[in-house]
Amino acid sequence: MPIAKLRKYLDDNRIKYVVISHSAAFTAQGVAQSAHISGKEIAKTVIVNVDGEDGRMAMVVLPASDKIDLLLLKELIGAEAVELATEDEFKDIFPDCEIGAMPPFGNLYHIPVYAARKLSEDEEIAFNAGNHRELIKMKYRDFERLVKPKVFALTAVYSGM
Repeated sequence: MPIAKLRKYLDDNRIKYVVISHSAAFTAQGVAQSAHISGKEIAKTVIVNVDGEDGRMAMVVLPASDKIDLLLLKELIGAEAVELATEDEFKDIFPDCEIGAMPPFGNLYHIPVYAARKLSEDEEIAFNAGNHRELIKMKYRDFERLVKPKVFALTAVYSGM
């Protein structure tokens, strides 16, 4: 079960959290709607390739209502190239997760994490728990303490779509 690894990690670190079950949803905005939570309160996880095909993968965590600015991220981390990774490229990194439902804990999968500064503006963060039917909600400061993401202003608010 995908959520088991994450729950054990949170429990081992004595983190208080809530698991929210919802009907299956496959987009961050769909999860927010299904769980009856505002899209700006849901953190989505985006996987990127840094410095091309032979480079490395990284995880970007941002509010569901925002869109990643890849050019800005490239500049902020000093990379030559940053592009969205395909599901085929990252599915093997997260063998215990459903594709597209990875929790924002890149530290558990040995990949760097970049987080949008906007997430720190709310006391809590909610995110996919490794599947398309459960969220975990916890304090943002606990997330930041465990994951130690590099935090940047790296998003733009959706206009449409």
